[in-house]
Amino acid sequence: MTVEFALFFILAIIAIGSALGMLISRSAIYAALYLVLNFGTVAMFYLLLNAPFIAMSQISVYAGAIMVLFLFVIMLLGTDLLPASQVLPWQRPVAILLALLLAGEAGYLLFARDVVAGAIPQMTESFGSPQGVGRALFSRYLLPFEITSVLLLVAMVGAIALTRKEKGGR
Repeated sequence: MTVEFALFFILAIIAIGSALGMLISRSAIYAALYLVLNFGTVAMFYLLLNAPFIAMSQISVYAGAIMVLFLFVIMLLGTDLLPASQVLPWQRPVAILLALLLAGEAGYLLFARDVVAGAIPQMTESFGSPQGVGRALFSRYLLPFEITSVLLLVAMVGAIALTRKEKGGR
């Protein structure tokens, strides 16, 4: 077993543990801190892939700016515990269906390498460089980039909606 292989599995355990901690935590601040740990672990994965620019972007943008913004909103709105939510009857079957779809996709990508191998771009000299990242981000991955920005906006609105206090006793 190589050092990179062992480091990958240690980081994978930390990433999964911090993601589960974020989901299970009832404190919004602790959940945000678990997310910071997860972002740091993902940055280490990028370093293992020899992409230092993407790793530093991960740390500075996600673990730095966005999580500071989330923590600021959580502390500004004065909540430390997430409210108990009502379970909708359709929520569990949809979650199970989506989890099965994700597991099927992951299985396909893991076990059908000969089919998918042609679709995976080969690493080039400019992999992870600012020019390569910018070129790929604003051409080939423009739609996922825009969807991610909308998801971050929805997450911020959701955090505000969760912690908003009703005025007038409603």
